[in-house]
Amino acid sequence: MSTRRAFIQSLAVSAAALGAADAFPSRRPPVEKRNFTSEAVEATIAQVKKSIRDPELAWLFENCFPNTLDTTVRTGTLDGKPDTFVITGDIDAMWLRDSSAQVWPYLPLAKDDAKLKTLLEGVIRRQTRCILIDPYANAFNFGPTGSPWAKDRTRMKPELHERKWEIDSLCYPVRLAHGYWKLTGDTSIFDADWRRAAVLIVQTFREQQRLHDRGPYRFQRVTAVPSDSLPQGGYGNPTRPCGLIHSAFRPSDDACIFAFLIPSNLFAVTALRQLHEIHSAVLHDGAAARDCSDLVGQVSEALVRYATAERPPYGHIYAYEADGFGNQIFQEDANVPSLLSLPYLGYCRPDDPLYLRTRRFVLGPDNPYYYRGKAAEGLGGPHSGLDMIWPLGIITRALTSQDPDEIAACLATLKATHAGTGFMHESFHKDDAAKFTRPWFAWANTLFGELILHVHARYPQLLA
Repeated sequence: MSTRRAFIQSLAVSAAALGAADAFPSRRPPVEKRNFTSEAVEATIAQVKKSIRDPELAWLFENCFPNTLDTTVRTGTLDGKPDTFVITGDIDAMWLRDSSAQVWPYLPLAKDDAKLKTLLEGVIRRQTRCILIDPYANAFNFGPTGSPWAKDRTRMKPELHERKWEIDSLCYPVRLAHGYWKLTGDTSIFDADWRRAAVLIVQTFREQQRLHDRGPYRFQRVTAVPSDSLPQGGYGNPTRPCGLIHSAFRPSDDACIFAFLIPSNLFAVTALRQLHEIHSAVLHDGAAARDCSDLVGQVSEALVRYATAERPPYGHIYAYEADGFGNQIFQEDANVPSLLSLPYLGYCRPDDPLYLRTRRFVLGPDNPYYYRGKAAEGLGGPHSGLDMIWPLGIITRALTSQDPDEIAACLATLKATHAGTGFMHESFHKDDAAKFTRPWFAWANTLFGELILHVHARYPQLLA
């Protein structure tokens, strides 16, 4: 990747060549057509933009950071309480994972903006309702409108857009509710419905340990795409029950090869610890707290045995998937949770030795989904096809790095591969960034905004 010196030189060239900031007109919707406007978000954009020397980088930040609020949220009330539906962008459905990640960077601003706080409360309450409808579903409709996937061989309901069981679909709402409570002090979200959803989350995790039977979930789809369906009658490839939680699909929505998806099990440990804290400190429910702790112990013990292996020349590192029989897959996927994202999600410190060894593998030539090309280098995954780099992976790399040169190189890559576009893509070709997927993908946009805020707070010299 480019060095920090090269990045700083590129800033100077851009500034000299482009001159006035109005060379980059806003690509946001007109104010009157935005779905939601937050005074705190707008003030943050204005403040941070002043510190960014490169006008194109500032322009990307201004367009990307508010994209979720501008274009994807639908606010209102339901049963007298705030209700916020969040679509992913060009798909008119709400993923539990994406919706959580899309609004996450706004949490620190909620204490200064009552309207934004209400919107975030509405997301949590909508997610709670979704989990109570079906804890195995990954994506939901605004109402009981049906789905293009209604014929999937699983227990579809009219409220569901898709029913792919992914561990992270239940982890992300816990992360969001926990973060909201910590940053606002508001405990009103932990009402009777939320408590029922929390019990259901733990119950679902236990069902998918499959210690005694295969559990209630199965999934098959009539499709020519193998990664969109599960083998063996819809239960997935064989596993040896060991305490780990089965995930039918990855956060990319692609089917797991081995059902013990290690990044998602590590994320589950973090989510269960957060649930334990809420049950203990807020709800004073000792039994529920102990249930979370017991499950953390079982999953953690199994992770020690099955999640890692010796992988020369890197040493002992995390696998991506395992089956409990001793078989493991060593790769990475740009979608979060990923092995690269573990410090970002709060599982470990960024200087953890096991993580650093794994990171070296993930960002190297032995990971089959790390690409180097004429346009860029970065993480991809099977979902968009070979040679497609995901901005999510580049952004996550920067968010988890402690090396200013590495962070600067990531910023330079993101700027270069999205020149003139104004927004992040889902993925782009390693040799030609003009070949891309999904121009409206709000998660990548908001995460890029989060990265700029992170750099502004910790490495301001990279922007100045």
